Amino acid sequence: MASPLRFDGRVVLVTGAGGGLGRAYALAFAERGALVVVNDLGGDFKGVGKGSSAADKVVEEIRRKGGKAVANYDSVEAGEKLVKTALDAFGRIDVVVNNAGILRDRSFSRISDEDWDIIQRVHLRGSFLVTRAAWEHMKKQKYGRILMTSSASGIYGNFGQANYSAAKMGILGLCNTLAIEGRKSNIHCNTIAPNAGSRMTQTVMPEDIVEALKPDYVAPLVLWLCHESCEENGGLFEVGAGWIGKLRWERTLGAIVRQRNQPMTPEAVRANWEKICDFNNASKPQTVQESTSGIIEVLHKVDSEGVSQNHTSHAASTATPEFTSGIGYRLPSFSSSYTELESIMYALGVGASIKNPKDLKFVYEGSDDFSCLPTFGVVIAQKSMMSGGLAEVPGLSVNFAKVLHGEQYLELYKPFPRSGELKSETVIADILDKGSGIVIVVDVHSYSGKELICYNQFTVFVVGSGGFGGKRTSEKLKAAVAVPKRPPDAVLRDTTSLNQAALYRLSGDWNPLHIDPNFARIAGFEKPILHGLCTFGFSARHVLQQFADNDVSRFKAIKVRFAKPVYPGQTLQTEMWKEGNRIHFQTKVQETGDIVISNAYVDLVPTSGVSAQTPSKGGELQSALVFGEIGRRLKDVGHEVVKKVNAVFEWHITKGGNIAAKWTIDLKSGSGDVYQGPAKGSADTTIIISDEDFMEVVMGKLDPQKAFFSGRLKARGNIMLSQKLQMILKDYAKL
Repeated sequence: MASPLRFDGRVVLVTGAGGGLGRAYALAFAERGALVVVNDLGGDFKGVGKGSSAADKVVEEIRRKGGKAVANYDSVEAGEKLVKTALDAFGRIDVVVNNAGILRDRSFSRISDEDWDIIQRVHLRGSFLVTRAAWEHMKKQKYGRILMTSSASGIYGNFGQANYSAAKMGILGLCNTLAIEGRKSNIHCNTIAPNAGSRMTQTVMPEDIVEALKPDYVAPLVLWLCHESCEENGGLFEVGAGWIGKLRWERTLGAIVRQRNQPMTPEAVRANWEKICDFNNASKPQTVQESTSGIIEVLHKVDSEGVSQNHTSHAASTATPEFTSGIGYRLPSFSSSYTELESIMYALGVGASIKNPKDLKFVYEGSDDFSCLPTFGVVIAQKSMMSGGLAEVPGLSVNFAKVLHGEQYLELYKPFPRSGELKSETVIADILDKGSGIVIVVDVHSYSGKELICYNQFTVFVVGSGGFGGKRTSEKLKAAVAVPKRPPDAVLRDTTSLNQAALYRLSGDWNPLHIDPNFARIAGFEKPILHGLCTFGFSARHVLQQFADNDVSRFKAIKVRFAKPVYPGQTLQTEMWKEGNRIHFQTKVQETGDIVISNAYVDLVPTSGVSAQTPSKGGELQSALVFGEIGRRLKDVGHEVVKKVNAVFEWHITKGGNIAAKWTIDLKSGSGDVYQGPAKGSADTTIIISDEDFMEVVMGKLDPQKAFFSGRLKARGNIMLSQKLQMILKDYAKL
């Protein structure tokens, strides 16, 4: 026989424990070794009156049986006092059972303001206040068990109990969120809807039923849910008469009642009503993400661009002006190590194959010129997105289950080593208001040691959160570019495998939408869809093969816009246009003709300039030495300069008309910093100047203002800050 469940050393607070269910709970906990705080205001079931005898009797009963307990006579609206009693008597708080309650039954038309308010205060607000008082203590000790009390009246409704039903359903919502927020601190929260005889149920149940439904038949479930070995979290249970059942939500597959370029009408809703209400093959969502994922994916399926405005409804918006406070927010940095295995797995995931001999370098570690595909960089960077870090950004109180990946930019500063460890820094570059939603621009810089390897920009669209009056455009956003209006210069095709999504997800994107047929159907798709970044990888590989002979050192940057989903097994057709060192492209599904990636391009390094990707090592640029010297000389005076300048300068150094290097002088944070690559956050001023002119400015032969007005020095952003260049280059760096 299994060992008995004990609560030795655990401190348990039970509210409303002077009689009925609460008394049964308190006695049961104490019998199994718990230290119990018996709370009861001492009033009647309508909340009238006050006294100490009810709680005292239960405490005395526990002590008589050899247990330990103390009484508390405060209202649950004084939650801090209840928890203080536990801390004063026993030094900690481990379990909170929110059981206290009263009734003010009236038909809806007869409910007074007082009847409504007191029920909400005692049931919902009382549960909130007592739990909040215990919450921080539980977080610090990395342990807590919380039990909420709902009711069948709240779950199903009951005549004459509108006030009570509303409060009891509110308690369930409170519990569901606490279960999510408390999980990482080992705080579990569950809800029960008990059927038991008590002063309160006497008003709604026959006397003989009240007698049969003993509180003792509910207490065992309460003790199990509050035990340290119970992993249940966020559950809802009905219990009574020795029976226990768990409840869950169920949802029909529903119906899409609008079409592209057509308004959504109530007539369309009526026509689909039977399907909307058909519970055959119903889904059972358990999280907000599961609930909303289907709605989000409908946007892909309908192709919402061009859909007429629906004037019969209003999209809910959770947006607030505080959204903009997230701009510039830095997510926690993270490190990712990889070996040839991860690189090969990624290459296979985006279609590299030994059927093409030139792909061997991507899938065989023994190849003389083994290489990582350039787009492997998105796998490194997206971990900040997959880990849920956006939820921590100040002001972004949105449902991130409603996020769509809109666009992607990737720039490489040197080819990836065959294995290594990269540290990535993530910052919210900008937040835009698109009316129907917000666009979040996320910049991720990845470093090997102090050397910048790649830069990613994720552009994500949050549906239904716009309309807060923010700006619609940003100079920080890498722009997508339309393809030329002429026949493509080259076309390559690849048929994806039926296992393509299953293979690609091994690189870290575990979204069940791409593997689970049931989840895909919930989302409105007939079967799982391919990852957008998998299609992205196929397209980039086509460009690299067609125009760079698979030479990864020639890959500079890629920008794409995601348009429609792809199903595994479909054929991807990449149409390409060459214009100088920029290859414009779009990708279609050959079987349907649908464009799935649009407004895209790849920038290649010219064959004569491959070595120029790391000019500081080869010594071609004199400016590299100067930036290094500036960094060294500013170390002693960095704090002073930061106070006077308070700006971040990004430098684009050109050679032969092309950008050959980027440097950043950060004089805004800490004691300042100088490093190669674009600004890790947002630059206040971006300066474009040739290597030769830069040296003339440094040596005092060229005045920066004259260079600006003559066009030899170009500036973006706050150009007035360029007046402080003299302070940086001469007064402090003493060049």
